[in-house]
Amino acid sequence: MKIDFHLHLEEGPYSPSWLQRTMESLTKMTDSSEQIHTQAWMQESFGLLERRMKGGAFTEEWLDLYLKQAKERGIHTVGIVDHLYRFTKYKTYYEKHMLMDDTLIGRLQREWLDQVCMADTEHFVACIQAQKEKWQREGVQLRLGIEADYFPGCEQELAGILREQPYDYVIGSVHFVDGWGFDNPATQTYFEQFDLEVLYARFFEIVGQAVSSRLFDIVAHLDNLKAFNYRPDERRLLPMYERIADLLIAHDTATEINAGMVYRYPIREMCPGPAFLEVLAAKGVLFTTSTDAHFPDDLGGYTDQQLEMLKQAGVREIVTFQNRRRSRHWLD
Repeated sequence: MKIDFHLHLEEGPYSPSWLQRTMESLTKMTDSSEQIHTQAWMQESFGLLERRMKGGAFTEEWLDLYLKQAKERGIHTVGIVDHLYRFTKYKTYYEKHMLMDDTLIGRLQREWLDQVCMADTEHFVACIQAQKEKWQREGVQLRLGIEADYFPGCEQELAGILREQPYDYVIGSVHFVDGWGFDNPATQTYFEQFDLEVLYARFFEIVGQAVSSRLFDIVAHLDNLKAFNYRPDERRLLPMYERIADLLIAHDTATEINAGMVYRYPIREMCPGPAFLEVLAAKGVLFTTSTDAHFPDDLGGYTDQQLEMLKQAGVREIVTFQNRRRSRHWLD
């Protein structure tokens, strides 16, 4: 059974490279009668892009491209989420916890949040819910999720937020260490200010708190702090890996094998990395599989590789969620 359980329909900032990648996805996924790279083909392509820009990401037309890719790659269950920080309703949640002062990092992060926080929660939820029956008729199960950032001390507020919509599952993630968004390319030089072992200890402390909060069905990309290749001797991290694995077991929380950093970040490695995966598998931690795709043509692109990696590590089943209830599926 093939699962891709952590996908996004859109992600800013809305730069020229974002526009180029969106057009690339549209032209790759849409059949055309025009010869490629002719003027007629380009005019047709701009028409596709114009419709996409006017309609936005929460449309049947855009979602159909994800369905098409799922069917072509034999994906049985697809989970689509959005980042909580994209929704204007929850902007104040981030403003409370992010570093947004008059330092360079603070100004960059304030600008970033203004660029990406622009969506409507109800519109997103309605879009996914409306397409579930159609996807089922086409042989693909569609699930609605949310990816919420965990910050120390956020538990009460975040619990209320997560109850507001009928999510099938909730992904918890750590993208910030003490207010600093460490996976933002614009702020990556901040790594140079840290003793990496101390930084990783703090990061995994926060990940552990996220797991222990019991707010989440899945805690995502457990070692994404490595995004820009800043990582100490991994032997020094093994006790931290062990502790996170123990907490996941103790709190009956799943994680994922996530391909996003393989093709979007310099580290070019799955989350978790091989050593961390070995520790998690040995402890019996539950996994799902995800590409963390932000465009339809990336859906399912690493699923076969991930399933093989899990089997090699001794994992025998993967999980999905519906209405916040977990199901287990044996690996073929």
